[in-house]
Amino acid sequence: MSPTFSAILLALIPLTSAYAILDQRPAVAAPVNPLITPSPTVENGVTRTVKRGIIDDLKDNANSILSDLGSAIPSYVASGVPNFFQDFPVGKDVRKELGVTDEQVDALPTSVLNIPGYGNWTDQGWNLRFHGNVYKQPQTSEEKLNDLANIFLIDTSIEKLPPDQAAQARNLTASIFVLQQDDERVVFDLKPAPTAGASGEQGGGGAVTPKGGNQEIVFPINTTTQGDFDGFVQINDNGLADGNITNDIQRLNVYTRGSEIGNATAYLVPPTGLTIISDIDDILRITKIYQPKEGLLNSFARPFVAWKNMPEIYANWSRSIPDFHFHYLTTTPEQITRNYMDFIYKTYPGGSFDTRPLNFSDVSATLSIRKFLLTKVFETYPKRKFVLMADTSNSDVMKDYPQLAKDFPGQVACIFLRNTSATDEGDRFPYDTSGFKDLDRKSYMFFKVPDDLRNLDIQNGQCVNASITQNLTFSWQGLPFGLSKDSAASRYTIATTLMAIFVVGLTVTLIS
Repeated sequence: MSPTFSAILLALIPLTSAYAILDQRPAVAAPVNPLITPSPTVENGVTRTVKRGIIDDLKDNANSILSDLGSAIPSYVASGVPNFFQDFPVGKDVRKELGVTDEQVDALPTSVLNIPGYGNWTDQGWNLRFHGNVYKQPQTSEEKLNDLANIFLIDTSIEKLPPDQAAQARNLTASIFVLQQDDERVVFDLKPAPTAGASGEQGGGGAVTPKGGNQEIVFPINTTTQGDFDGFVQINDNGLADGNITNDIQRLNVYTRGSEIGNATAYLVPPTGLTIISDIDDILRITKIYQPKEGLLNSFARPFVAWKNMPEIYANWSRSIPDFHFHYLTTTPEQITRNYMDFIYKTYPGGSFDTRPLNFSDVSATLSIRKFLLTKVFETYPKRKFVLMADTSNSDVMKDYPQLAKDFPGQVACIFLRNTSATDEGDRFPYDTSGFKDLDRKSYMFFKVPDDLRNLDIQNGQCVNASITQNLTFSWQGLPFGLSKDSAASRYTIATTLMAIFVVGLTVTLIS
């Protein structure tokens, strides 16, 4: 039996940690004052025209991956982003695949994905970031959704899944096949937020409910060709505490007019204090991105499950650290992040959120999205300190986190990285620690289980649990088949070796 195109495509996921692309860009200096105007939304060069069909294109993507094996690993394999969440259909692609007419589209209600935002204080007052997507959801039959969902499944089909998992796979598929709405005006209503997130304390997320803040906000720029909106807007105080006289993080509910599901909670974060920027996959929830079949089922069909007792660690931080700002970052495309936001809201302290917008859907942009989003947060709060949380299975994290400590001196308080290869036998791929060589060893820790983080005084800069052995050599860790750190000097050699090993193993598995 020959391997299916989806199996081949998805099987390349584990190589995300096997190869790191060198970043030769010069270090950037941290801004003296918080930025008021965010980086503009990128629109050029990312709109695709599909000439034949979505399924044909996905097959061609698999073929192009295989054609690259003789020369080099495809660049996006190194991104740390699951490639089953790449190249989603947009616009005319969706219309063609679903067979909907203009009249049918016009009759559909408009929906809005409103992503929890963050605000900063400047000399002009509070500036709040609004970001999300405007779209329409076509009415699609269950039979059609089953066919489309099967495109993404590996070594199974929606018909073989338990009913609850099949329903979630259909819902996620439906969220992928939506029609983004361009040139739309978005209007919001702001109100004080009484609660946000499951932090283990009343209210949640280390924030407070402000005495005021009620107002209408008309977003100043219409949506992009992909339906995105993203930017900071100056808001009126209307009873809000000024950021230069309070240390409290203030919560606001953000309601989108004309959309019943377009609501979110935003956070006004003062200039100084402590913020944690936390990855989600394989650190807050069990994903297993490095195991293709498990990673896809855990993301596409199965209910999200917290990783061990990590919610307890975060809840304790929320209760014990005053005014601790939680910010969650996933490079998963925004179309499918409602499950992520719902999971965080129910399981972890409430906080602001970042996802991959549609205008970062091409290969080169995908490689840079995490650094782009991280830099935006750092530039927004040049006087705050940051705790960075992730795992070793993402090569972009292994590069970007230590680089941020160098680009923004004094702002990175702690870096915590779960060593997935030491705690999950399914992760057999190496990771590169060379970026940490010049950092203070007291500023970062590689850990195995959440309890390794217990009782650390991160508020006062304690980042290392002395009982956890580190054993870092500042090169490739966990190389297979006796490869040494000297042979690791050639990234090309390691990458192509691992690619060949994995593809051969995959082929044998599928044929047998």
